[in-house]
Amino acid sequence: MRNLIAAALCTLAAPLSAAGLDVTVSGEGANGTFHIDLFEDVAPNHVAQITALAEEGAYDGVAFHRVIDGFMAQTGDVQHGKMGSDMRMAGMGGSDRPDLEAEFSDRDFGRGVVGMARSQSPDSANSQFFIMFAPAPHLNGQYTVVGEVTSGMDVVEAIKRGTGRNGAVVGQPDQMETVTVTD
Repeated sequence: MRNLIAAALCTLAAPLSAAGLDVTVSGEGANGTFHIDLFEDVAPNHVAQITALAEEGAYDGVAFHRVIDGFMAQTGDVQHGKMGSDMRMAGMGGSDRPDLEAEFSDRDFGRGVVGMARSQSPDSANSQFFIMFAPAPHLNGQYTVVGEVTSGMDVVEAIKRGTGRNGAVVGQPDQMETVTVTD
């Protein structure tokens, strides 16, 4: 019941006309902007949460903390992933908003698809998301698809890759300077 109430509140708090996000990235690897078309019809509660966080500026200055060449780039830890924070904690946090129930769909995880990161529980997505470098059919039906990069995939491809354990970025990671909700 608590999750249903939280999801309803997230939906009410979100802009009704949100169609996407413009993400400006800077760092040693990527410098530029990419656009994500959001799938409100596929994952309305997840899109509401992401757009609300973006409007608050919560994603501004957040690092791409886990980047696996040929697989995906993960970001969005608004609790521990801000530049200047202890980056060893990046990927372990979320936001002050409640976790979301999964909104699985028949959308495939292809190149440029944006999915919500989660723990072992399917209903644990919060603020973190990942962008696919290549198709990953083993993720289909296992993670919530929230959108797709429709321009600037070259910027995504340039994000600094991780070399550490499980794709952890060593040294200075690239960051989302700004994330802006678009109509």
